[in-house]
Amino acid sequence: MTQWLQLQSLQDPEFLDQLDRLYDDSFPMEVRQHLGEWIESIDWDCVSVEDSLATLRFYDLLAQMDDPRSHLDFVQQHNLRRIKKNLQERFQEDPASMARIISRKLKDERQILASANTAMEGETSISAMLVEKHDLDSKVKDMRDRAQMADQDMKYLEQSWRNSGRMSSELNTTPQDVVLHLTEVLRVTEALLQDLISAALPEWKRRQQISCIGGPPVTCLDQLQDWFTAVAETLQQVLQHLKKLQKFTSESNTQEIDAQALKLLKNLLTNALVVERQPCMTANLQRPLVLKTGNKFTVLLRFLVKLPVLNYQLKVKAVIDKDVTDRKGVRKFNILGTNTKVMNTEESNGSMAVEFRDLKLNWQKVAGSRNSEAPLLVTKELHLLSFESALQLGQPGINIQLKAASLPVVVISHVDQMSSAWASVLWYNMLTSEPKDLQFFQSPPEAQWSQLSKVLSWQFSSVTTQGLSEEQLGTLADKLLGPEAERNPDERIPWNKFYEPQRVNKKVISFWMWIDAILDLIEKHLLALWNDGVIMGFISLERAEDLLRDKCPGTFLLRFSESCKEGAISFTWIEHDMNHTPKFHSVTPYTKKDLCAVSLADTIRTYKWMAADNIPDEPLHFLYPHIQKDEAFGKYYTQNIEPPEPMEVEKAGGRTGGYIQKMIISVSVVHPSHLQDKLMLMPPDVLESLEQFVSLTDVHDAMNVDCQGQD
Repeated sequence: MTQWLQLQSLQDPEFLDQLDRLYDDSFPMEVRQHLGEWIESIDWDCVSVEDSLATLRFYDLLAQMDDPRSHLDFVQQHNLRRIKKNLQERFQEDPASMARIISRKLKDERQILASANTAMEGETSISAMLVEKHDLDSKVKDMRDRAQMADQDMKYLEQSWRNSGRMSSELNTTPQDVVLHLTEVLRVTEALLQDLISAALPEWKRRQQISCIGGPPVTCLDQLQDWFTAVAETLQQVLQHLKKLQKFTSESNTQEIDAQALKLLKNLLTNALVVERQPCMTANLQRPLVLKTGNKFTVLLRFLVKLPVLNYQLKVKAVIDKDVTDRKGVRKFNILGTNTKVMNTEESNGSMAVEFRDLKLNWQKVAGSRNSEAPLLVTKELHLLSFESALQLGQPGINIQLKAASLPVVVISHVDQMSSAWASVLWYNMLTSEPKDLQFFQSPPEAQWSQLSKVLSWQFSSVTTQGLSEEQLGTLADKLLGPEAERNPDERIPWNKFYEPQRVNKKVISFWMWIDAILDLIEKHLLALWNDGVIMGFISLERAEDLLRDKCPGTFLLRFSESCKEGAISFTWIEHDMNHTPKFHSVTPYTKKDLCAVSLADTIRTYKWMAADNIPDEPLHFLYPHIQKDEAFGKYYTQNIEPPEPMEVEKAGGRTGGYIQKMIISVSVVHPSHLQDKLMLMPPDVLESLEQFVSLTDVHDAMNVDCQGQD
């Protein structure tokens, strides 16, 4: 099936809307529909860099549109003739630009398909979770029904015993019947317990990992607790019945089943202690698993078996790197604060939980330089927080050592190590579900772009109201993988390419550090603008110019600098010279320091450029695609540019004086050749209507005549 047919088979309105927005007058969808298979058979990347080949393919495309074998009705033929004429006028002089447009649209189509497939996988995953829940609920119900039948048999047996005062062969229910029913209960319970421990619990822990790095929140622990508790109650009930049966039959008849019930209960309780909320500094809740020495952190544990008899019975102790084999050169830490607490019943949901709120880590400094011995950087060291407890129940043999461990944590000594540490947390939890692989960064595995793109988008949705769009992710794919990868979701990215500094435009920049700096820029200075969707952000300069090429002079868009590692934002705009040739300009990016002085909205409002000795001109008028600047940014303006009422102060000699209001504006000084004589700017719809009656050249000539007459 061709790519175009796959796109047409999509059902989700969101992706169909993306496809609809992808095609415009620069390359209409009618051409894509008419020449779908032929367009996909051409390597447009190669065509776009060879002018002669581009010219050949341009005329091939026009010829394909005239194919007499095509089955089109009269109206469709008319529309194609009109589109063909427009394409000739637009690309006759520059057919390579058409090849670039087609290449970009094919890549965007592939990105839409990849996103649609990912969404379908997500829906499939949710459906699978619902099926799993229904299946486990059914098994729990079956277990309880069988336990109730055994309980009824036990009551009949006890009633018969009380009535006769002895065992009788005439009893309707015998001890052997009860043992058989209890054996069946244990068979069903063992299968259910296996599902819980080997599937449901690991799946919850994996979802928790994903949640820690910005993914969907985990909400099903209460359900898991209900299942664990149901199994525990059933096993306790079985053990109680077995104890009662000793009055009716010899101990040897119940010994084997009693041992099986105890084994299952031990297995259940051993796996019931979990870390509900992973270690996190109270000052940085959005980035768990990164701990700074000397700073408080919290961690929450839960015991999934909710039995009243256990309240205040579990004393939990927190330790770090216990039972971890000595790793040469790796730092060692002590836990400070109250590291032993008693687990009790939560009032909100009745669960057994304990929260450590004031723990700190202290570095055990040793003589000598650790840096000469350490195999890894501090931010690649992984450490493990463990939690220990002991449980004793009334039944003989129920003496259990309970253990739980956090996900690996990264311990830093300085705040400026946070970004590097978070990169390690992202990479680890994205790629492995193994909870204790402390040697992970000795040889870190590669990630697929389909994995990394989701994680990158989560970083933005964690601090804003929205993640990254397909267009933005596509730009990041081009930057990280290179255009030759064609945004392939299966393309693999090594750790060093994601984290280590790479040379970009004669500057050495880490891809992750650049992304994280932009996240910080958004959170501190651009949050409202980003949430409102006025920042395009991740878009290459080439792509920005393609989008602006057909727009009204003074149309601009906002994009992040690709070479400023501290995070910065710029705007790119279009103007036309008198030959109607588009000219593009980009201002020097604004950094966090710049935006601390003047907000981006106020900067856009007052931005001017000028040549020496010329009057400053305002080049920014419409936010892409054609939104009036004040309409897009007006609600974010903070500076008052209306002149205030003069504040006169009487001075000696009758003179008056006072302060005149001042404001900070951005002005770019450029060469006079950059400033063109421009027509009065007007909205695109008005300009389009005007051009139906008079050409821009005629207006220009009229203006020149008028000016000469005034001279």
